[in-house]
Amino acid sequence: MTAISLSMAASALAQTDAGLQIARNGSQPSAKGPAESFTGSVRVDPLFQAKATTRATGAYVTFEPGARTAWHTHPVGQTLIVTAGAGRVQRWGDPVQEIRPGDVVWIPPGQKHWHGASPTTAMTHIAITELADGKAVDWLEKVSDTQYGSRQ
Repeated sequence: MTAISLSMAASALAQTDAGLQIARNGSQPSAKGPAESFTGSVRVDPLFQAKATTRATGAYVTFEPGARTAWHTHPVGQTLIVTAGAGRVQRWGDPVQEIRPGDVVWIPPGQKHWHGASPTTAMTHIAITELADGKAVDWLEKVSDTQYGSRQ
């Protein structure tokens, strides 16, 4: 290899390395899920935010037993990856479904839904949501106890 090609390779490597970012565990504060969007005790640990060249956000969300989101929609959809516990998810008009570790749930754009823990067991999932015009979610009414307990 010539000196010029070595220099070019080193320059390309430096450019690649300059863009690498690591968000260290514990470097982003946890937040309590706001009462207007959640029922029960919910903790949100941010993983990543959208950047200038991306539109996805990610969070690690832990729901205590019985805790859940309000009904909501996402303009570009949402992916949930269940990592611990036992949970529930429901799309408007469909039966409540159980979700467990390893399950991956895709909620299409604009679909009214909710998700959360089972009545007796906490549940944690990774939520990946894309933004449209800077917006990731439209929050709606709370899920009633009857809707939450429904097994249809």
